[in-house]
Amino acid sequence: MKPIFYRLLSVLLLVMLCSFTMHKFYVGVYQVNYEPKKKEIQLTARIFIDDLEKAMQRKFQKKIYLGTSKEITQSNDLIKEYFSEKMRLKVNHSVKKLKFLGKETEDNVLICYLTTPVSEKITTLELYNVVLTELYPQQQNIMHTNINGNKKSLLLTDGEPEGTLEF
Repeated sequence: MKPIFYRLLSVLLLVMLCSFTMHKFYVGVYQVNYEPKKKEIQLTARIFIDDLEKAMQRKFQKKIYLGTSKEITQSNDLIKEYFSEKMRLKVNHSVKKLKFLGKETEDNVLICYLTTPVSEKITTLELYNVVLTELYPQQQNIMHTNINGNKKSLLLTDGEPEGTLEF
């Protein structure tokens, strides 16, 4: 009786442990900094490569192969187009166009760099971000900001894709 009990207990524990590790985590982390010397906002996006590739493959009907030797030559243009559709930034109620500067990979994360010029004092920052929410409704985009030394954060989701910060 005891050997059967221990085998069942072992199997039950294994199933429970596997169920916790199989859960997928859908999050993107964004850092938005104002650089007063350059008079620009610098935005850094950190997104899981496999999730972005899947979303872009669905949108553009192409395999992108980000961060590999098979990466297609148009990948930067496609990322730029994808971000321009999925993200918006307003400074003092004025829409700012984000310029895609480039990308790099770190393990399974793609780091993208964007910027926009801002010459006036920032009093209001409005952020809209639906990156990956068309594919994963549970996607969470965490927006950390540092504007003139004031650090604030927003959590943007499919149900709440935009937020406003006052400085």
